[in-house]
Amino acid sequence: MVVYYLFSALYVLVCLVLLLVILLQQGKGDVAAAFGGGGSSQSAFGARGGATVLSKATAVLAVLFMLGALALSIVGQRGPGSLMSGTAAPPAPKPAAPVTPAPASTPPAGATPVTGAAPATGATPPAQPK
Repeated sequence: MVVYYLFSALYVLVCLVLLLVILLQQGKGDVAAAFGGGGSSQSAFGARGGATVLSKATAVLAVLFMLGALALSIVGQRGPGSLMSGTAAPPAPKPAAPVTPAPASTPPAGATPVTGAAPATGATPPAQPK
């Protein structure tokens, strides 16, 4: 992993130097010269002078930029795997015991069946509100 951070720092440095070298170069003409407009002594596609130090540095840094992007993509590759690889699985939930309803034909223990008649104990049933 240290190699990745080393490549990243070197890549950022190459990017900054490339940006600086590009901004230091003199312009080759304006947009009007490229489309046939007059008033400029330089032509966008005209004869150019010898390569200066800045243009050579731009070419070298551009190559380093491309190779750096390729190196970072290879070194930073994690390979097949999941984001969750290496973590323990959560415990499986315990299945709940199925609740079986009591049969409807038998009343619960201690309850008297409601038949509309008075209970067998001789007590009168409670009055129901109207």
